[in-house]
Amino acid sequence: MDEAARSDIEIGEGAEARSIAVLRRTGKAPDIVWLGGYRSDMAGTKAEALDRWAAGEGRGAVRFDYSGHGQSGGDFFDGSISRWLAESSTVIDAYTEAPPILVGSSMGGFLSLLLALGRFAAGKPLGGLVLLAPAVDMTERLMWAEFPETVRAEIMEKGVFVEPSQYDPAGNPITRKLIEDGRHYLVMDRATLQVGCPVHILHGRDDPDVPLSLSLELVSRLAHDDVTLSIVHDGDHRLSRPEDIELLIRIVADMAETVER
Repeated sequence: MDEAARSDIEIGEGAEARSIAVLRRTGKAPDIVWLGGYRSDMAGTKAEALDRWAAGEGRGAVRFDYSGHGQSGGDFFDGSISRWLAESSTVIDAYTEAPPILVGSSMGGFLSLLLALGRFAAGKPLGGLVLLAPAVDMTERLMWAEFPETVRAEIMEKGVFVEPSQYDPAGNPITRKLIEDGRHYLVMDRATLQVGCPVHILHGRDDPDVPLSLSLELVSRLAHDDVTLSIVHDGDHRLSRPEDIELLIRIVADMAETVER
């Protein structure tokens, strides 16, 4: 299998300048664009499995690292929803032509939804969305609202709290900047949401990080779109077992065929 071509794209100016690492595989449209989760990178199990599938199908595929993640430049502590959303939009504009299918995991699912909402409002809908345990409104619902007062005080006074993580012994840093910036992107207080493209949500019933109820609520908000929710009854948050990845690839393949028609 040929390797995807590596390139870097410069985003921002002055103190905001950072280099974003991108892996681009040319092929037939629609391109599949992978958006990873908080503190994950484009070399993860699901991202690489999708790339292998795309290579076998002759399908275009793009994956990249947000600033402060993986092979990209920038400091993680400068990260925010605004910053990572702008990087995602820039990569999509630079590396895809026909409306792509975004495949977003956890925070990447939230960013994918925000991109879809913005592009539909601008009259440029995406080809489709595949969302894995989308962490919608994560900074408020999954972080701030769940933190005890002692943690909230630490974030406000020190600017950061390191949350214990089962995935990383070093823990997850959660900054005041991330929390405050995230409040500009809350969408689940709207009665309805519309993205103008097919949506397939994949969620594990045993997810300890993003509750299944959040995806059920999201489905109810997307009342004007073609939405499917697949529940993996013994699935966790990562959905990285071979059977989970096989299901993900089937979903992406089916959506790509639908968008092609």
